[in-house]
Amino acid sequence: MKFYYDLHIHSSLSPCADDNMTPNNIVNMALIKGLDVISLTDHNSSKNVEAVYELCQQKGIKFIPGIEVQTKEEVHVLCYFFDILDCLNFGKMVYDSLDCVKNNKYLFGNQLIMDKDDNIVDEEEKLLLSSSSFSVDEIFRMMDGVGAAVPAHIDRTSYSIVSNLGFIPDIKNLKAIEVSSSSTVNEIVDEYIKKYKVITSSDAHRLGDINERVNYLDLDDLDMVVDWLCK
Repeated sequence: MKFYYDLHIHSSLSPCADDNMTPNNIVNMALIKGLDVISLTDHNSSKNVEAVYELCQQKGIKFIPGIEVQTKEEVHVLCYFFDILDCLNFGKMVYDSLDCVKNNKYLFGNQLIMDKDDNIVDEEEKLLLSSSSFSVDEIFRMMDGVGAAVPAHIDRTSYSIVSNLGFIPDIKNLKAIEVSSSSTVNEIVDEYIKKYKVITSSDAHRLGDINERVNYLDLDDLDMVVDWLCK
């Protein structure tokens, strides 16, 4: 079956995202666009995951708990989890590893933590747009058994595994890569597309950027998404 997806969406917790990227707005936009499965992947934090998860359960959308980790090499890696508790625990480990640099919301934007009714319950003070203390290899090892790690937007010239390392290392449980929706694939990226499974997500920081009903995974069951990314 074809399941239409967007597995790279930021909420108002990510300072670079619009404040109207609230849990309800994200889930309702996914419904409007006809998506079957989404993932919330805020920068270095999972503090809005529970709210979006609850709404997806109510609205009948499959939700993949996620986080976008910035490694110590400044590589962005998407981490997808089988279980929401593993995501929350992992998010805390990543968050705790960040330097204690206070967010300047006038420069970087707000970092809003919300409940399922879009109430602001807290505001994250530590800047989330910084590198964790974990390397690419460490992130993949930490994800082994709890979910799938996927290098983000490998086609970009910054914060990607290709741009920052110069290549994709031979990592045992690296099975899939992400290419941007707006990608112009070059020869280097084309080489990796032939080697790995590929997902194409929006990296949405604004509601209108969430994927249309275009990209799909051909699976027997929606519960197989993270399994497919792992194998």
